[in-house]
Amino acid sequence: MQPGAQRIRKGRKFAQVLDGAREVFLRDGFEGASVDDIARAAGVSKATLYSYFPDKRLLFMEVFRLECDRQTGAALEEIDFSAPASEVLRKAARHMILSFLSDFNQAVFRICVAEADRFPDLGVAFYESGPVQLRVQIVAFLRDATRRGELEIADFDLAADQFTELCKADLYIRRVFRVDSRFGDDEIARVVDGAVATFMARYRRAGDSSAIRPREASSIRSSTRSKPPS
Repeated sequence: MQPGAQRIRKGRKFAQVLDGAREVFLRDGFEGASVDDIARAAGVSKATLYSYFPDKRLLFMEVFRLECDRQTGAALEEIDFSAPASEVLRKAARHMILSFLSDFNQAVFRICVAEADRFPDLGVAFYESGPVQLRVQIVAFLRDATRRGELEIADFDLAADQFTELCKADLYIRRVFRVDSRFGDDEIARVVDGAVATFMARYRRAGDSSAIRPREASSIRSSTRSKPPS
């Protein structure tokens, strides 16, 4: 596709085009994805494809934007932001880790890195559609939790970035470098627990006991009971 009017047009087979493009982009990358293959996977003519997306970059960005919206929407439906901070952060951490490790996000990340020099707008679209949306939600929650007196945070943007990076410990880098591609629930829970515990140790308001999770409190009680009398 040659760059044309930078405008998306929708039609009856719009969803088919997106589904076909998603399949081909993930399989062949951005540069390797041909118009013929996308049209074939979508079950539409090249003319129909061009009528919706005059530029392949527009098609790629739309595929990724919709997937990011879907993932973010699923997280927002799952998380009760009025719950205690440790509970909210635990659910947010699990969502982020699963998203970071997903085949789709990994493929999109590799495409954006590979094409960053020639098509810097792809990298910008990746950042603004995924990481920024997530960051905005975390910053808003941290502000609320601080107002409620659960956390003590001065720099909300920095704290949100730190939490995101904590969620990338171990598993993410192994996935990026293809050391491993699948991870068990115990491995994911280990990173979630570490991220939340580390973050709360840094930002928990002094004297706030709500940061101890029920299962942690149970473990503490069990450990205390098991100690022999002095």
